[in-house]
Amino acid sequence: MASCEQSVGFCAEREIPAITCPPQVQAQLLLGQMHVDTGRFADAFPYFEAAARSGHPTALNMLGRAYERGWGVVRNTGQAALYFEEAAQLGDAWAMFNLADLLLLGDGAPKDRARAYRLYVFSAEKGNAKALNMLGLLHEEGIAGTPDLEGAKIFFQAAAEGGDCWAEINLARLALAHQDIAAAASCLQRALKTGLPDVCRAIIAAVQPYADPALKSIGAQAVRQLGLVKRLSAVPA
Repeated sequence: MASCEQSVGFCAEREIPAITCPPQVQAQLLLGQMHVDTGRFADAFPYFEAAARSGHPTALNMLGRAYERGWGVVRNTGQAALYFEEAAQLGDAWAMFNLADLLLLGDGAPKDRARAYRLYVFSAEKGNAKALNMLGLLHEEGIAGTPDLEGAKIFFQAAAEGGDCWAEINLARLALAHQDIAAAASCLQRALKTGLPDVCRAIIAAVQPYADPALKSIGAQAVRQLGLVKRLSAVPA
C-alpha cells in the first residue's frame, strides 16, 4: 500500500488558471512560471512576490509554493502555510490542496489529518483531480479507522478521469495486487504519456518485479523516456 506521506506529488507544477487573474497579475505569474520551468528559481521569486501584493488568491498560492519549494528563497514551509491559508480562505482550490499536504505531513503547520481530509474534499469539489487522488490514498490507508479499498479505487478512478497521472499509477498498483495485468498495463501506459521523470521512475519500480512481456515493454519505454528527459534537461537554455 502506498503511503499518503510519500505520495504528495504533481503531474506538473502549474497551478495558474488561464483567465481568472487580472492581466498584470497573470503576466507576473506567467513570467514567474517561465523562470521555474527553466530552472531560474531566483528570477522567479520576485514575480510571485509582486503578484501576491495584489491579494489575488492564485498569486498568494504561488508565493506559498515558492516558499514551500524554495524557489529563489530559503525554504520556509511555515511561511508557505500562511500564504496557503490566506488563499484557501479566499477559495483557491490549489491553495486548499497545498495546505492539506502540509497539514497531512505536519510540515510548517501542526499535523492535522482530519482538516487535511476536509481540505482535499473542498479542493476536489472545485475540480482538482489531484485532491481526488489524495482522498483515495487516505481511504486506502484507513482515514476512518479501517482501510477502504473500494472507496479508494472510486477516488482513484475519478482522479484518473480528471487527468491525474498518479491516480493511474495507484490504479495500476491495485490492479497488480489482484493480478490484473491488462488493467495495470493500460493505466501505466496512460501515466507514461505525461513523460515526467518521477512518473517514469514510479512506473519502472512498479513493473520491476514482474516478468510479463507487456509490463516489461512499458518499463523499457519508461527507461527510454527518462533518459530522453535527462538529455534534454542537460541542454543549455
